[in-house]
Amino acid sequence: MPFIFYLVAAVGAYLLGSIPFGYLLVLIFRKEDIRQKGSGNIGATNVMRSGGKGLGAVTFILDVLKGYGAVWLCSAWATHAGLAPEVRSNAVATAALCVVLGHIFTIWLGFKGGKGVATAFGVFLALALWPALVGVGIFVLIFALSRYVSLGSIVSAAAFPFLALFMPHAQRTPLETAVLFVIPIIVILKHHQNIGRLVSGTEYRFGKAEAIKTGTTEA
Repeated sequence: MPFIFYLVAAVGAYLLGSIPFGYLLVLIFRKEDIRQKGSGNIGATNVMRSGGKGLGAVTFILDVLKGYGAVWLCSAWATHAGLAPEVRSNAVATAALCVVLGHIFTIWLGFKGGKGVATAFGVFLALALWPALVGVGIFVLIFALSRYVSLGSIVSAAAFPFLALFMPHAQRTPLETAVLFVIPIIVILKHHQNIGRLVSGTEYRFGKAEAIKTGTTEA
């Protein structure tokens, strides 16, 4: 029986994560394909730069909500079903991972999506609220000092699992703990082009008149 719960949690979360809000919003309100703009990414940052600040902000909020919602819905469903605490925790961890994978590899757009920052943030808010908020503080600090969205995203993602591990928390299953590390690793790996440009000094710095056309960081 637990396998069925894990499977439903995985598929449901993946499909929720696959909803390409950035793509849909730009298509509906601007009649444009965001994949043909800026970096070609469907995430909030590219939408903000290429489709308008308002659409970018809405994209970010919706992407956060689908990450949070996948975890919350799975937890509520598992609790209502009377699952054992360990099964519930593992189902929630499965949903957390799969909603992020759905955003990054959306089935509706040829398995190409965003970089998972906003959706992962939503997941982190649901799994570990205070570490997630501290992570936001780290992002704001790094961004304020450097004006690099990518650097702030990478550093805060790298810090989150350690914050979650060492700040007070309820007992976690090994799968939950593993997911807390795997999701940030995936997000960081999706920024590999940004990391290369940061090293070479060619990364887009927020506020410049023109953005680098390919691979800029997206939520």
